[in-house]
Amino acid sequence: MTRFSNAFSPDRAALVCFITAGDGDTAANLDALVEGGADVIELGMPFTDPMADGPAIQKANLRSLGAGTKTADVLAHAKAFRERHPDIPLVLMGYANPMVRRGPEWFAEHIADAGVDGVICVDLAPEEDPDLGPALRAKGISPIRLATPTTDGERLPAVLDGSSGFLYYVSVAGITGKQQAAIDSIEDNVARIKRHTDLPVAVGFGVRTAAQAEAIAKVADGVVVGSALVELVGEYGAEAPAQLRDLTASLAEAVHNARK
Repeated sequence: MTRFSNAFSPDRAALVCFITAGDGDTAANLDALVEGGADVIELGMPFTDPMADGPAIQKANLRSLGAGTKTADVLAHAKAFRERHPDIPLVLMGYANPMVRRGPEWFAEHIADAGVDGVICVDLAPEEDPDLGPALRAKGISPIRLATPTTDGERLPAVLDGSSGFLYYVSVAGITGKQQAAIDSIEDNVARIKRHTDLPVAVGFGVRTAAQAEAIAKVADGVVVGSALVELVGEYGAEAPAQLRDLTASLAEAVHNARK
């Protein structure tokens, strides 16, 4: 059994929480997410051109890079997290340049040593899988792919091929932030995707409240929350962990009880 298979249950949806490494007190912020009830953690690797991200996560990237965060620091955060939380799945999310610049084998070896379970590379298309995928799979790390409302039946098999852990369904076409798709659209697309795969499908982009999370948890295997959490880090700084814990707890209660 992998950490992912333990996190995603047939009985309830999982809560997936994202913050950016190096933005604020990363260790305390990560611990707050776990204490609040997050089932899976996504840790963002800061990058100079986060083209898929909206203003909140762009600002988090700038804050992190401004503080001098390097890939070595991200790896250190991941390794320390794994030592503190041996059972919580940890996913690195980011862009190809920091992941492949030293070679995919170097990256895969070091994140495996840090205890990372999966990688979401936002700007690496399925056709570019050889650039990173084989190295990850050789180390037992899941390449986690993105699907969108425009991922049609012809495109979906390529997205699923070689993917593992879970599938991240981006519920709106565009950047991360405040926009959210209608629940009917999300339900239809999740059902369509699940006809083609046994992977859990986690839905993200635009989820900010417990009510939104609850609605999605009724029709999906997981709910991803990022910008709302990142905004708390930017607003509260050193006081962010308490705020993160409270928001995560309200989201986790909604997600975990949505099907009862």
